Amino acid sequence: FLSSKSSVHPDTDKIIPVMFRPPAFLPLSLPLVIVSSLQLKAKSTFFCQFVFHTYTTAFTLLNGNGTTKAEGNLLQQKQALYGLGAVSYAACIGALPLVFMNRYTLKGPLTQLIIRKLLPAPLLGLTSAFTAAVVRSPEFENGIEVMDRNGKVVGVSQKAGEKAIRETAVSRAVLFGTTFFLPALLMYFVERAKVAKTPRTLASMRMIVITSVLAGMLPVSLSIYPQCGEIKRADLEPEFLSSTEETELFYNKGI
Repeated sequence: FLSSKSSVHPDTDKIIPVMFRPPAFLPLSLPLVIVSSLQLKAKSTFFCQFVFHTYTTAFTLLNGNGTTKAEGNLLQQKQALYGLGAVSYAACIGALPLVFMNRYTLKGPLTQLIIRKLLPAPLLGLTSAFTAAVVRSPEFENGIEVMDRNGKVVGVSQKAGEKAIRETAVSRAVLFGTTFFLPALLMYFVERAKVAKTPRTLASMRMIVITSVLAGMLPVSLSIYPQCGEIKRADLEPEFLSSTEETELFYNKGI
């Protein structure tokens, strides 16, 4: 039953491609996170983050709210264009610190610490939130369906769409920001303590730490805001005040 629920979109009843179902998110995103965390050269970092953001953006799009009533083909083209622009921008932002460091030959220990250890976590968190918000922006522009406790659709609300996008972006920022920050912090102390005797051992420990943090943070980030979101009628558009007497309404936040 759980497998079937994760395979079918709750709004459209369409089958979600295998690679973009929730159970596939961890095994497919993990290698991309590990490679993106290496921070080797600007070009390789750009390519790795471009692939990473492409996958997460496609996942966000296919698991978002699907009740938008705009014309199908036009909406898909618009979201694809938005997604491509957001992915390209996010990959450029991720590689920009390395470009800056190489351009001005900044090789000092403090610079290395800031650019390779401290900046990647907030940058990846912010760019992950940015791509999620951009690719789902049509949900705010066109609104999403709001339901009562019995599942009856009361209307379409832009404010509910804005809330759903904001919650998804925050959970995505928490997930990948923490996944980059905690391993970097832990590995800093491991290197200082000289626990790992060889580079291969250090690399293996880094992979284990990243895997553990991502696996632990994934359910945490998804549970920050439930998929079936709640919103007060008073927070919606004025027409909802006369269309229903329910004080609490519901919507599909998406993943």
